[in-house]
Amino acid sequence: MTIKEFQEGFRNKEFSALEVTQGIFKRIEEKDKDLGAYLSILKDSAYSQAAAADLSLAKNEKLHPLTGVPLAIKDNILIKGTNTTAASKILRNYKAAYDATVINKLKLAGAVFLGKTNLDEFAMGSSTENSGFKITKNPYDPERVPGGSSGGSAAAVAVGEAIAALGSDTGGSIRQPAAFCGVVGMKPTYGAVSRHGLIALASSLDQIGPLTKTVEDARILFEAIKGKDYYDSTSIEVSLKDLDLENVKKLKVGVPKEYFIEGLDKEVEKGVQEARKVIENLGLEFEEISLPHTKYALSTYYIIMSAEASTNLARYDGIRYGRNETADSLSELYFKNKTEGFGEETKRRILLGTFVLSSGYYDAYYVKAQQVRRLIRSDFENAFERVDVILTPTTPTPPFKIGEKIDDPLAMYLSDTFSMPANLAGLPAISIPVSGFRTKNNLPVGFQLIGKHGREGDIFSLGSYYEKASK
Repeated sequence: MTIKEFQEGFRNKEFSALEVTQGIFKRIEEKDKDLGAYLSILKDSAYSQAAAADLSLAKNEKLHPLTGVPLAIKDNILIKGTNTTAASKILRNYKAAYDATVINKLKLAGAVFLGKTNLDEFAMGSSTENSGFKITKNPYDPERVPGGSSGGSAAAVAVGEAIAALGSDTGGSIRQPAAFCGVVGMKPTYGAVSRHGLIALASSLDQIGPLTKTVEDARILFEAIKGKDYYDSTSIEVSLKDLDLENVKKLKVGVPKEYFIEGLDKEVEKGVQEARKVIENLGLEFEEISLPHTKYALSTYYIIMSAEASTNLARYDGIRYGRNETADSLSELYFKNKTEGFGEETKRRILLGTFVLSSGYYDAYYVKAQQVRRLIRSDFENAFERVDVILTPTTPTPPFKIGEKIDDPLAMYLSDTFSMPANLAGLPAISIPVSGFRTKNNLPVGFQLIGKHGREGDIFSLGSYYEKASK
């Protein structure tokens, strides 16, 4: 079911929220031992939340569009009293002391939390192979990755182990797994959703966002979690203005030539071109544009992200959070906890970040990366003077095989080539499955719509009309 279909059946009393929740837990029991989408299940609290939703309906109370809806939550978002590990062994036994702002909002809406989903450790990865606990598999092919770092959330939605889910996106961590798993994934404008209660990776890039079966569902979930928050000084208010078909037709779509180059998989390109034809048939005008500093985005992103990650992860010494091994000295304690608690990819990024922030290298790397980030943002600003929305592939390839890139970090990092510029520029972006299209290996392909700052309504509206037209 979609969120909308659930609400129609729930309000018409065709089924109860408790019945649907029980059914989904049964599906999790059947499927997840092979899929590996969840790290922990919240069955008791979920049943209580579902029963409360049913009681609200019985009392004819005002219902929210998410009342009773069973959701999966990425395990780097805090739910008070539950294990929140960020898929890292150093946080194996950590229980959240408070609710993230998005969780508070969803609780007020009456949503049901099914459990916490798997991810790359501290959201560092593009395949969900870097989890400290398990590897999540792609629902279309268990030999392939579901993408990352929100691979658990994307896989859970794809196979019906949740009606919708929350993920986080630092450089494509919602959109890339959405494309790999054939679902919709949306990264909001930076600041549109509070980061309070999200375990930080890179504070100037991170955003919480929805993973759903349809664009309409993504809009419903985004509307519930967006807004300015006292606890997050970077948070902002964005208006969510829907466009009717006549106004959608007035949008001009830009296609950046830098995204359709050598290295783009031919089947992915074919799928994106099919999506473009559907949008053109709606009556929208297309224009080729240039984002000339795109070629520097990968280097810029990994310098800034690693620098911020090394700073944010310095707090995990294993004393207050995590392992707390015995040792004869403080330095030995730190060494034991961090060596055994962090995985290889996390260590790699901490070391890279510490290096670019170190004396003698700060100006050469970190400052230079921030200057290039400004140029990347300017590219988008210049493009948006001519067009309203930008269309690109979400990923350069279809889902790759488990183990295929794990020993080649650069090849893995290239998976986010088309998604990370939107994070560097702070823009809203959504990945939508190309309807009815599969590769020769029966794998899904996603295309990406990037909108102007604070204009989520444009990409939601165009995406919804694409879905209607393509079906």
